[in-house]
Amino acid sequence: MQNPTPLIDSHAHLTFDRFDADRDAVLDRMTAAGVEAAITIGTDVDSSTAAAALAERDPRLYASAGIHPHQADAFDDARWDALEALWRRERVVAVGETGLDYYYDYSDRGRQQALFRRHLEAAKRLDLPVVIHIRDAFDDAFRLMGEVGARGVVHCFTGGPAECAAALALGYSISLSGIVTFKSAKALRSAVPGVPDDRLLVETDAPFLAPTPHRGKRNEPAFVVRTAEEVARLRGQDYAAVCAASRANTVRLFGLPGLGA
Repeated sequence: MQNPTPLIDSHAHLTFDRFDADRDAVLDRMTAAGVEAAITIGTDVDSSTAAAALAERDPRLYASAGIHPHQADAFDDARWDALEALWRRERVVAVGETGLDYYYDYSDRGRQQALFRRHLEAAKRLDLPVVIHIRDAFDDAFRLMGEVGARGVVHCFTGGPAECAAALALGYSISLSGIVTFKSAKALRSAVPGVPDDRLLVETDAPFLAPTPHRGKRNEPAFVVRTAEEVARLRGQDYAAVCAASRANTVRLFGLPGLGA
C-alpha cells in the first residue's frame, strides 16, 4: 500500500552483496511504499566509494563515507585521503558510519576510539553530520562526542531513556530502527517517547534488523514504513506526523540536495 506521507530511510547498506541480485527491484519497492529516498552508508573505503557511485547513478539515493568500528583495525591510515575526497562529492552527505562497538570487540578499543575521534574532527571541520554507531560503549562514545563537538545522529539507537537524554544533551539526533518493533527491546521502547519531534529519524539498517512482521528476513528500505508505524504508536502520535517530522529532520540534518524540507 502506498504510504500517504513520504518517508526517508536515513540509514541502509544498499551496496552490500545481499542486494546484488535484485537491487533495482528493492529500490522500486521502496518507491512504491512511499519511501522517497534513502542514505546508503559506507563502512570502509571500498563500500563508501561504491555508495557514492550508487547515489550518483540514482537520484533517490544519497551516501555516506567512513570506517565502521568493526573495520578499525583493518583500516590503512594511508587511505584517509580517499575518505577526504569522498566527503567532497555532492551526493556524499555525511561522515561515517563510525563509532564504538565493545559488544563484538572486532577491533582494539583504543584504535576504535582514535579513529572515531578522527571522524568527529573531520565532520566538524567539513561541517558535515556524522553517523554514529554505539554498542555497549556509551560512556566512551559520549565522552568523545562531547570533547569534539561535532553534529550528527546516533543511528540504530539501542539505549534507554538515560542514554537518549545524554545523546540529546550533546546536540545529536536519534535514529530508530526496526528494533523498536521487538517486544524484548523494553529499554529502547521506553526511550522512544522522549525523543523530541525535531530530533527524530527512522531507518532500516538494511539488510539487517528487519522489523516485525518481517523479522528474520532481509531488511530493505520499504520496511521503514513499519518502523515509523511503531514509533508513532509508542509516542502516541499520528503516523503522518511522525513521517513528516522524521523526513524534515533527515533533510535538514544531512542537507539533502534536491529535497525540500
